Amino acid sequence: MQEVRQSAMGPRLGLKKLLLASDHDRAVLQGSNVAHLVDYLEADGSSFDMLKDTFPIASIAFSDKGEADLKKALVRLSALRTIPDIAVLRLDPANVAESSALLRALAEDGVGRLARYAASITSELAMLRREREELFENYRVLEDAFHARNWEPVAEAFAHDPFADPKDEGVGQLLASAYIEQLLPVSSLGVAGFALHLHSLPRGSGEMIVTLGFLESGEGVAEWNVPFGGLVSGWNFFSLPRACGGAARTLRLRVSASGSDALGLSLGHHIASERYSARSEHPHPDLDLRPLAFRVFTGLPGVKPASTANMIAPTSLLEGQFTVDYRLGLEKLSQIADASVTQIVPDFQTIRFLEHEHAIVCHPLPTGISAGAISRAIEPGTVSLSASAIIDHPNGAPAAVSFLLSPAGSNARAEVAELARKGTVKPSTLFSGWREVGAQQSVSISMQMDEAIRVPMDLIILSRAVGETVDFCWLKLSSFRLVKQSTESLDVR
Repeated sequence: MQEVRQSAMGPRLGLKKLLLASDHDRAVLQGSNVAHLVDYLEADGSSFDMLKDTFPIASIAFSDKGEADLKKALVRLSALRTIPDIAVLRLDPANVAESSALLRALAEDGVGRLARYAASITSELAMLRREREELFENYRVLEDAFHARNWEPVAEAFAHDPFADPKDEGVGQLLASAYIEQLLPVSSLGVAGFALHLHSLPRGSGEMIVTLGFLESGEGVAEWNVPFGGLVSGWNFFSLPRACGGAARTLRLRVSASGSDALGLSLGHHIASERYSARSEHPHPDLDLRPLAFRVFTGLPGVKPASTANMIAPTSLLEGQFTVDYRLGLEKLSQIADASVTQIVPDFQTIRFLEHEHAIVCHPLPTGISAGAISRAIEPGTVSLSASAIIDHPNGAPAAVSFLLSPAGSNARAEVAELARKGTVKPSTLFSGWREVGAQQSVSISMQMDEAIRVPMDLIILSRAVGETVDFCWLKLSSFRLVKQSTESLDVR
């Protein structure tokens, strides 16, 4: 470190040259007390300037010719982009002693002090890095010691077995339009994972969305987005990267699904506690004092749980974030307005709302884009949007569907026309990309934002033909699920 410090300070401390001047002013500077800090550039400017052992912080001139030489040389140096732009200081040759004293104070005292400060910070950072590496190494050794002594890091702490009531209607359809919420009857301290029971698997495409968070603060822990193909009949195990630590809090589980087919989520036996019964934003007879069928596994707080067969890792961690799921209700969906851009004038309605199915129907036309806009549908803080799309008719022609998010109050038809004409959207607009949908084949279309949306936005649903015909191409979109996140606590109790 002493060698580094000496290479960054004056000749008495090994300081590099920090000032530039022209050969025209060499005679003026040679007798000054900053002569050892100055590098001189050739006066004629015929050759390219080379700086050796020099990092200039300023250039100085005592004459018109010297100033002109410096300006020409600095233009050539700036083209190399190797040093930042520096100013030309014009000084009075009659006060060389006073000017050189100020320059030396600036170069040696100011820059030297900064160099010593930077060196001390670098040294402290190196020490902190070594201590951090040692801490992580000790932590790894501690984990290995637990495993070596066969101290089982994961154990079942609670279980509700599945129970099939003959009167059950099934909550599969409810999951497509709302979420089911379950409080875990164990402390969050040490919880390393949980399991959910499925009595049947859907045949179509879609995904199961599971989130785990804290009830008291609304802070999220993790989220799992599992395609139907990744689920099994029976118990499905969801793991955390490390068992929960910190203060003991109440964990809240939320389950929903996207797709046209019902997900066979199992319920448990009837219980007396209303607090630990499953609940939903929509009433359902099966959720009358019945919990979900689930298991909870605990381990050592902060320690990675032992690997277990069929464990599903989280899609994303929500540490420090407060997550809220919301859906587009009837009042929003019913406000959809036609924003299509096409030269064809059909004799039927291409965009409409199906109230009894909570769905939007789009019928693409042979040319152009069929579109419907919902004003201010996207709330600030939204980070993802998903929906289920299907063409119900068995002979329906294939189509492509997409989402477009535009600033609230913008001209939706103009935004669609921009996409139709150029194939791209404005920087202020977000586009999901096209997703093809076939007859009687449900697909999940989703849109993930790089960062949370800061202002309300309009949602535009787009569809277009992908073949030569659009016969029976009634494209239905439903189960609009949105997720917004914040770093500020939300009142969720």
